[in-house]
Amino acid sequence: MQEFRIAEAAALLGVSDDTVRRWADQGRVPVHRAANGMQVIAGADLVPLLGESGPGSALAEAFPFAGASSRNRFVGLVTAVTKDGVMAQVDLQAGPFRVVSLMTREAADELGLAPGMLAAASAKATTVVVEVPSTERP
Repeated sequence: MQEFRIAEAAALLGVSDDTVRRWADQGRVPVHRAANGMQVIAGADLVPLLGESGPGSALAEAFPFAGASSRNRFVGLVTAVTKDGVMAQVDLQAGPFRVVSLMTREAADELGLAPGMLAAASAKATTVVVEVPSTERP
């Protein structure tokens, strides 16, 4: 069972350390002391909290988008739009994630994409690669 320090759990959940501590105090997430004395949370205990950011979350309710079959949707702000003769590259910052989309210039123009604009990137792929971090920690 993998365990995460409070700061690591907060980063995974996209919230502040204080929020995780408050949730622990409220009994929303179990926290215990590791052998080294640090407060940790089991990875399995974070899973229910991660599910809360899906459909029906505050973000989804604040910025509703049309329904789609893709479940891999990243809502964020456009940070850059680079166009050439035929193609455009659109950079979107969705929380801690940078999503880059290549599309036709015509599509970017039709959508009126510009830096600072709210947008959602969605992905539907037949192949998804899953990686695990190395066992070494900084």
